[in-house]
Amino acid sequence: MTRLRVPVQLRWSDMDAYGHVNNVELLRLLEEARIEAFWAHPAPADPLGEGAAPATADRETWPTAVLDAGPGARTATLVARQEVEYLRPLGYRRTPVVVDMWIGHLGGASIDVCYEVHDASPDEAAAGAPGPYARAVTTLVLVDAASGAPRRIGETERAAWLPYVEEPPTFRRRGR
Repeated sequence: MTRLRVPVQLRWSDMDAYGHVNNVELLRLLEEARIEAFWAHPAPADPLGEGAAPATADRETWPTAVLDAGPGARTATLVARQEVEYLRPLGYRRTPVVVDMWIGHLGGASIDVCYEVHDASPDEAAAGAPGPYARAVTTLVLVDAASGAPRRIGETERAAWLPYVEEPPTFRRRGR
């Protein structure tokens, strides 16, 4: 199993009146992890004005970060569907949560990004930490920004994402 493990910092304002991270804010945490892992980030500007600064050690470069995220990008991504299963309340703390991500489906113009939100990596969870706070899947459609029409996943994107394809999570279902 090859997964992306992205730490995401909680914010004090993520909490709701019940003292845990609000359901809407959990979707924001997933979005932040997704953007970090799948969108190319421009090199930071040199504060002295001498050109681009070298990559810093505090920002990981993800092999899956192949989508252009800058203004004027030729591709947009649209969220077509999201499903979240909340497994236990996530309270505020100063340490980041870890969002494990993988691709549950790699289609022609869409991908299903799968997530589990943990205190730590699954390796540490296997050593006795409680299970995930949530599981989720987001279906993203790649769209040509100029025409608004879906566009096929390119060879570079497919090659970067293929190593992270595995089965999507299984959600519990309610009886009808």
